[in-house]
Amino acid sequence: MRRDVLELRAFYGTPLGRAAQTMVGRKIDEAWGDVRDLDVLGLGYATPFIETMRPRARRAIAAMPAQQGVEVWPASGRNLGCLVDEEALPFPNALFDRIVAVHALEESDAPGRLLAEACRVLAPAGRLIVAVAARSGSWCHAEGTPFGHGRPYTRRQLESLLREAGLEPAGWTRALYAPPLGMFAGMAEGFEQLGARLWPPLAGVILMEAVKQTFAVKPKGARARARVFAPVLQPAPAVGLSSPGVAVERVSALGDLDLS
Repeated sequence: MRRDVLELRAFYGTPLGRAAQTMVGRKIDEAWGDVRDLDVLGLGYATPFIETMRPRARRAIAAMPAQQGVEVWPASGRNLGCLVDEEALPFPNALFDRIVAVHALEESDAPGRLLAEACRVLAPAGRLIVAVAARSGSWCHAEGTPFGHGRPYTRRQLESLLREAGLEPAGWTRALYAPPLGMFAGMAEGFEQLGARLWPPLAGVILMEAVKQTFAVKPKGARARARVFAPVLQPAPAVGLSSPGVAVERVSALGDLDLS
């Protein structure tokens, strides 16, 4: 069962939530840099992480699963948030250049189908980043945070899930080394620096980037046609006193022959 959108919104309004937004958002920015003139989709509850992209992107849309609920986003201006069926996104194929999926997989009833839909709406040269709770970290046990609910993942499990959906992992990293307690929010930056060096497996979140796999497909129904000539026996016409029924070999055209 998914967390309600109001719970998610409340968490990211706390000091701990803002620290998580900063640490995870930094990794996304480092991976993609400038998204100027690109179409961006936030899937799950990704508004805290695509907010900074919105002014630069050509289009930015937040798609929130129906079981979670939707919020008006951004706070001012035209609404860019929408309620969606996570297994049937209301977007045409290959629309988005970048997709950020946060709080999307862990509580999904069908994470594979969710990723397959993300793959469908991702452009052939597009990139997707998935952020999930790490199974070996402490955040997956913290029920007071959104990362403490649903199904945490290991790196290999996430890689396998992405490949099954037609996406190829291109890189990964970790974030959130601070303990998931409000009293440590102010020290999150120090924990992030030390944790990456001293105890990498204890990170709370795994971020994995993937690209869309594209293949050359042979058109169905293609037929090769060729004109074929084959020898047949036909009776020769009578000439002079020659005996009737003498056969001669002739070549007859059989027309276009389907070789498929």
